[in-house]
Amino acid sequence: MGSRLEVTYLVEAAASEIEARARALAVEQSVEMPVSAITERIVLDEIVGRVEAIAPAGEGRFAVTIGLADATIGADAGQLLSMLFGNSSLHDDVMLHDVTFPPATAAAFGGPRHGIAGFRARLGVGRRALTATALKPQGLPSAALADLAARFAEGGIDVIKDDHGIADQPVAPFAERVPRIAAAVHEARQKTGGTTLYVPNLSGDLDRMRTQVACARAAGVRAVMVAPMVAGFANVHTLVAENPDVLVLTHPSFGGASRIAPPLLFGKLFRLIGADAIVYPNFGGRFGWSPATCRALADAARAPWHGLAASLPVPAGGMTRERVPELLAFYGADVMLLIGGALLEARDDLVAATAQFVGAVHRHADVRP
Repeated sequence: MGSRLEVTYLVEAAASEIEARARALAVEQSVEMPVSAITERIVLDEIVGRVEAIAPAGEGRFAVTIGLADATIGADAGQLLSMLFGNSSLHDDVMLHDVTFPPATAAAFGGPRHGIAGFRARLGVGRRALTATALKPQGLPSAALADLAARFAEGGIDVIKDDHGIADQPVAPFAERVPRIAAAVHEARQKTGGTTLYVPNLSGDLDRMRTQVACARAAGVRAVMVAPMVAGFANVHTLVAENPDVLVLTHPSFGGASRIAPPLLFGKLFRLIGADAIVYPNFGGRFGWSPATCRALADAARAPWHGLAASLPVPAGGMTRERVPELLAFYGADVMLLIGGALLEARDDLVAATAQFVGAVHRHADVRP
C-alpha cells in the first residue's frame, strides 16, 4: 500500500456525532462521493481516506486524524492544499490543525533552498540574531523609498524589505523602483562596509512575477518577498524551483482567512514550498496571537524535519526597540526581528533609531553565555 499523510483536524461536534463526522471528513477529503458507489478495489484500498484517530480536544471539540494517500498530491503545492483542506474548509466548524508528512513527500517538495544558514551566509553574519525593517507607506514615489532604504542601510540594518502593500503601482513601478532602491542600498553599503540586503515584493500572476525576478536580478538583487496565500502556493513553489540562488521571504497576508493553524500554515507548509524566511505577526504587537502560537510556529520553522533546511522566523507587526531583549530571550539567536513603523516614527532621526535597534541586537549577542 502507498504511504499516507496523517492530517489532523479540529472538529466541533457532539460526542454522539463525531464518528460519523470523522468518516464524512475522510471521504470528503479523498474521493468526495459515496464509498458504496466505488467499484475499483485499488481506489477503495489505496485512495479512500481513513479515520486514524479521534480524541477529545476541549468542550464540544475533537481532534480527528485522517490518513490521506500521498499519491493524490504528486508534489503539486496547489493540489496539496486542496487535498488537505479543500472542500472541508467550507465547514465553519472544522479547522486544519496539523499534518505529518511521509519523508518522501516532504523531500519531493524540497523545502527552502537556503534557509537560516543561507541568510547568514549571504549577510556574513555568524550566530547573532538578524535585523529587518520595511519600506512604507505605499504611495511614496521611488525616490522617496530609495531615500528611506539608504538611511536604513546607513543605520546598519541587515534586511530591508518592501512593505507587502508596495506592488507595481504607477507611483512607484517595480521596474523603476527596484533598481533605484538597490542602487541606494549599494551606495550606503559602500560607505558603511555593511552587507544590507534589499528584498523587493513580488506581485501579480506567475508571468509578471517571473518578469519581476528578472528585473531584480538585473539590478543585482538576489532576494524577494512573496505572499503565498495571495500569489498562490503552486506559483511560489515554482518560483523557488526556478530561482535556486534567490532568497525567498514569505509574507502572511491573507493567511488568517484560511482556518489553518498558524504553526502548520506558516511554520510547516510555507517551509515545505521553499520559504527561506517567514514573516508572521508576533505576540504583543498589533495582532492577537499568543506566545504559545508564536513559539509553536517558530519551532515548526526551525526544527529538524525530513532533512529540509530550517526556515528563519521573522516576528513582526507593531514591534519596538524596547522589546529586543525580551524577544531574543524568547526566540534565541535563530530569528530575524522586523521593526518597521516604530523606526519610521523617528523621521529625521531614522539612521540613529535604526542604529539603536541594530545595536540592541548586537549587544544581546555579546552578552549571551
